[in-house]
Amino acid sequence: MIVYFLRHASAGEHLTDPRKDEKRALDKSGIEQCGYVGRALAAFDTQVDMVITSPLKRAAQTASLVANEIGYEGKMQIEDGLRPAATIADFHKLLHKYDRYEAVMVVGHNPNLSEFLSRTISGDAGKGAVNLKKGAVARVEVSRQRGVLEWCITPKFVRIIYASLRKA
Repeated sequence: MIVYFLRHASAGEHLTDPRKDEKRALDKSGIEQCGYVGRALAAFDTQVDMVITSPLKRAAQTASLVANEIGYEGKMQIEDGLRPAATIADFHKLLHKYDRYEAVMVVGHNPNLSEFLSRTISGDAGKGAVNLKKGAVARVEVSRQRGVLEWCITPKFVRIIYASLRKA
């Protein structure tokens, strides 16, 4: 199974009221980040069978914008196992639930999404080994709850590449 780990894009400052924070939308920079990453994934001919997102607005917006860029036409699944407070056990249950698919994209939050990525590629020893930046995406080949990191890109990296190509 291929799992694309996508951290939600920029959404401004954290709000202290949890209910209001759940409804925090992407900011202008975040929308731009989704465009860069989505177009890069499209250029890689990324195909996913399922897009799974945290129910928080900023994650769902990121999922929708990136999915649109790669031509995903299916329904997005909203899963509590990608909420900011979700545990690695919640994430493993989520992966098991969708293990019939060849490729899925999971969209969530730090610090747990980076922890899920780290532990997927390194087991318990990898806790905190990877820190996904906002809007970053990592492709991991997963088998038996263990994975191999194939690549990871950030919106900043893609923006620099696009800028250098325009100059050429």
